[in-house]
Amino acid sequence: MSNRVVCREASHAGSWYTASGPQLNAQLEGWLSQVQSTKRPARAIIAPHAGYTYCGSCAAHAYKQVDPSITRRIFILGPSHHVPLSRCALSSVDIYRTPLYDLRIDQKIYGELWKTGMFERMSLQTDEDEHSIEMHLPYTAKAMESHKDEFTIIPVLVGALSESKEQEFGKLFSKYLADPSNLFVVFTFGGWENITYLTIRPRFSCEADKVKPPTHSKSTHFFIMRSVVTNFLSPPQAITELQKNGMNMSFSFLNYAQSSQCRNWQDSSVSYAAGALTVH
Repeated sequence: MSNRVVCREASHAGSWYTASGPQLNAQLEGWLSQVQSTKRPARAIIAPHAGYTYCGSCAAHAYKQVDPSITRRIFILGPSHHVPLSRCALSSVDIYRTPLYDLRIDQKIYGELWKTGMFERMSLQTDEDEHSIEMHLPYTAKAMESHKDEFTIIPVLVGALSESKEQEFGKLFSKYLADPSNLFVVFTFGGWENITYLTIRPRFSCEADKVKPPTHSKSTHFFIMRSVVTNFLSPPQAITELQKNGMNMSFSFLNYAQSSQCRNWQDSSVSYAAGALTVH
């Protein structure tokens, strides 16, 4: 008998978001009901991956742009927070559980990716410890609930990629991004803490930029937007590859929020942004 683990549990439910399916459903419906679908259908979205208390309403602006009637595969890219990776990694399970319903991993696409030799395998421990992918799962389930038996997910854990590896993964993922039945979900994160502005750079490592001190809650808006653009367009550079081939796309920021306001050098804040990529 095989010892293969079939399911990854919703290990952050009950802490980062509610573990109650009905309560979670009501929260997501509430946030989504306050947002318009101005960029639908999105080919890719960026959304924060923090606790829903902090960024749930911001993330709704991105997920409202998802069209479940045409989306059949959802690539979810999240950064590795707990283990060092120089490449990308794939899950070792078949199903990701959420308090709403289970999400099936697309084993056909996983097989194609694995055959390239470019990926590592996540252990179950690493998979369940990591929150960056899981925080997108309930929103994915909610956005796709009208077609919940008609789509699969492709979770990918992203490591600290070198510039050459960014280009390699960009070429690999570009063919999937070109397919209108695919959707890419990419993380965003930014923050202000003790004089330095912290941001996740294209290689998913934390670096700091010295900037002027904030005077009000919008003072870091420009810096955060700039870093989010960099994050979204660079890893894994699939968009750049398609633009080289003449595909016409546009990206729009839809929402920006902060965990708290920054008014002096000593203040700390985490910032969240949502956006959507559309193909014309």
